[in-house]
Amino acid sequence: MADAITPRESDYSQWYLDVIRNAKLAEHSPVRGCMIIRPNGYAIWEYMQSAMDAMFKETGHRNAYFPIFIPQSFLAREAAHVEGFAKECAVVTHSRLKVDDDGELIVDPESQLEENLIVRPTSETIIWDTYSRWIQSWRDLPILINSWNNVVRWEMRTRLFLRTMEFLWQEGHTAHATREEAMEETLKILDIYTTFAEEYMAMPVIQGIKTARERFAGADETYCIEAIMQDGKSLQAGTSHFLGQNFAKAFNCQFQNKDNQLEYVWATSWGVSTRMIGALIMVHSDDKGLVLPPKLADTQVVLVPIYKSDVEKVAVMEAADRIQEELLEAGIRMKVDAREGFRPGWKFAENEVEGTPIRLALGPRDLENGSIELARRDTGEKEFVSQEGLATVVAEKLEAIQNNLFARALAFREEHTTKVDSYDDFKDVLDSKGGFVLAHWDGSAETETKIKDETKATIRCIPLEAIDPNGVDPLTGEASTTRVYFARAY
Repeated sequence: MADAITPRESDYSQWYLDVIRNAKLAEHSPVRGCMIIRPNGYAIWEYMQSAMDAMFKETGHRNAYFPIFIPQSFLAREAAHVEGFAKECAVVTHSRLKVDDDGELIVDPESQLEENLIVRPTSETIIWDTYSRWIQSWRDLPILINSWNNVVRWEMRTRLFLRTMEFLWQEGHTAHATREEAMEETLKILDIYTTFAEEYMAMPVIQGIKTARERFAGADETYCIEAIMQDGKSLQAGTSHFLGQNFAKAFNCQFQNKDNQLEYVWATSWGVSTRMIGALIMVHSDDKGLVLPPKLADTQVVLVPIYKSDVEKVAVMEAADRIQEELLEAGIRMKVDAREGFRPGWKFAENEVEGTPIRLALGPRDLENGSIELARRDTGEKEFVSQEGLATVVAEKLEAIQNNLFARALAFREEHTTKVDSYDDFKDVLDSKGGFVLAHWDGSAETETKIKDETKATIRCIPLEAIDPNGVDPLTGEASTTRVYFARAY
């Protein structure tokens, strides 16, 4: 039986960890700050991968793989990039171990590398070194490559899925002949991320631009999607970067244009990570455990057979197998939980805490009535439905659950998005309500920094289209061209 789950209202951070533990999604590894992703958690990531991978390929992208080790000199070539990642890099300095005279295992001092290797925090540098060899002419462009891999960032304060030293992600890296093509690509990916978040994760997001302070190291512009969690904090769910020609210049990546002139290539990079699983947990789950949108559930439907005798078991299991075959043929991911030694109530509770969207229960009385009990994880509603045409009913319920989760999360976000015009109101909303605070900003880094220092709120994004232009910054009284999204964040 699952352990007790701390209520969200009592301790949100502990609730989050309790949900992960009870749903068997992940656990801490022996290496501080790293995690072991269990099969239940990895299955969610696989469905995320599958959905996004299809979207990338539909838009002309192909997958490739690049090494995990990057020469230290590569990072030094792009000044802003190395400054942004220097404090997070894991560095390989030696190539082997040895047993010393005392029998202790030590680093062999004679194996020191000629050049240190960085365990990739992101792959721009090694990829642009490669692209500089691949690209000579405008005929070689565009290059549209995505990579599914892992990266290492030496984080000091970690939390499962949300921020770990090693995490899984996808990182896209594209090369273009013109600024316009690169910008079009940047926004295209932003839309793909938005579609995935809203249609698969059932998580509404805000599109926007990061401030210079929050911009990706080495980018000209960073675009993002931001979502609100149930504790009122914001989470950056994905980013798409317009890199300009910064990395092309750093790695001397030029091409001959149609006029036979040399130009530097224009670039983008973009990525989302396993922190999306953390977002999924915090947007939808409740005090009973994990709640999963059906599109990302490895098991969309579980059927629990109920019987007391061997005779009843034969009849119930025969009907359960028939129902399973019907649902599987309809493309519904379902299983029959026929494990011996566990009571039906225990199975109900386990599947509830693991987030299975629909639970079916089938017993002898249901066979007599031609019915079956159907319970929804999102609402807890139970009803008896006919076994005839069950696949159609279940498919409609799964769609209803997917839509309800999105609608519920959207309503929460709207309730927790507040416009303010005074600095006192700004601070009061953050403390009493949380969520997005829409306030004017004078555009200065000084104001942005002061607000963060005083309130712990950051500008999550500048909206793509101005909201209430021609306003006044509530802190400084200076002119502002748009409200921006402030929030405390993960």
